[in-house]
Amino acid sequence: MATVRFDEATRVYPGNDTPSVNKLNIDVQDGEFLVLVGPSGCGKSTSLRMLAGLEEVNDGKIWIGDRDVTDLSPKDRDVAMVFQNYALYPHMSVADNMGFALKIAGVDKSEIRKRVEEAANILDLTAYLERKPKALSGGQRQRVAMGRAIVRSPQVFLMDEPLSNLDAKLRVQTRTQIASLQRRLGVTTVYVTHDQVEAMTMGDRIALLKDGILQQCATPREMYDSPANLFVAGFIGSPAMNLVAVPAGPEGARFGNHTVPLPRERSEHGGASVVVGVRPEDVEVTTNPDGLELMVDVVEELGADAYVYGTPTDSNVTLEGGDDNLAKPFIARVDGRNVPEKGSKIYVYPKAEHLHVFDQASGKRL
Repeated sequence: MATVRFDEATRVYPGNDTPSVNKLNIDVQDGEFLVLVGPSGCGKSTSLRMLAGLEEVNDGKIWIGDRDVTDLSPKDRDVAMVFQNYALYPHMSVADNMGFALKIAGVDKSEIRKRVEEAANILDLTAYLERKPKALSGGQRQRVAMGRAIVRSPQVFLMDEPLSNLDAKLRVQTRTQIASLQRRLGVTTVYVTHDQVEAMTMGDRIALLKDGILQQCATPREMYDSPANLFVAGFIGSPAMNLVAVPAGPEGARFGNHTVPLPRERSEHGGASVVVGVRPEDVEVTTNPDGLELMVDVVEELGADAYVYGTPTDSNVTLEGGDDNLAKPFIARVDGRNVPEKGSKIYVYPKAEHLHVFDQASGKRL
């Protein structure tokens, strides 16, 4: 087991002026499960490949334990990687696939068999050891790839979107198995995904990247309750946080004819617009004319709960969040047994105790 440290680690691809990963600083504790998450092209897979030794580090350093591994070859780093496409040898049995790295390293056959059987028992693969990969389901192949990493007893596990080829139901089941397995083995793990729900449910901590720059590194709860900036607020959470540019006065932020008080340090923006963030479960919904008026566009009924998607009728209010330039609806969670009609009008305002306020210009949390 070992710690991992990115120290100002930077990767610039040839012919590119902008770094794909720019001065990355992360400390991963011994035995921790850290998830690198972010949109496509944010640098998360590049960061993982730098740690694995598959990408050059142009500036800064990477440490595993007390060793500077920046210039070491992948085989000398004592890491094991689980790839997105599993990378199994089709002509080998499951047992041979799992033990191949040990065979190359010259480990005794009886020791290889012992380690393979132990890993197969952990992963519930004992009945499949003599099968070829083509005779396995996607979830079973993924477990074989995990087993190949486990038998090596590395200091660090590296996982690059290992669930992305599985169907939705199997993804949920397998992510629980991976998180549980990591707790049992206690091996330091760095896991890459673009799925923020996966990140929230699996990681001890999450590192969120955008354009190669680390936006925030925190526990799932800290990132959900105290996002560092507008990007983090809009990315973490499903459905996404509502981010609304509203007028702010000395009394607070105005949602239609409802004023929500702001803490004193946030009220310094009095007179200017601020971006107020409120999660769908923290929205008060009423049919009385009190708050921001919404026209109900869509209602998603999920049984006990329902989500209402609406468009503000007030032209002074704009919905922020996201770099895709698409119009954003305002989302509110309501009682699934008492949902408004599509096309009707409702009024919403945030619960004051669950308010997030951001500077509109810099995007930073106030």
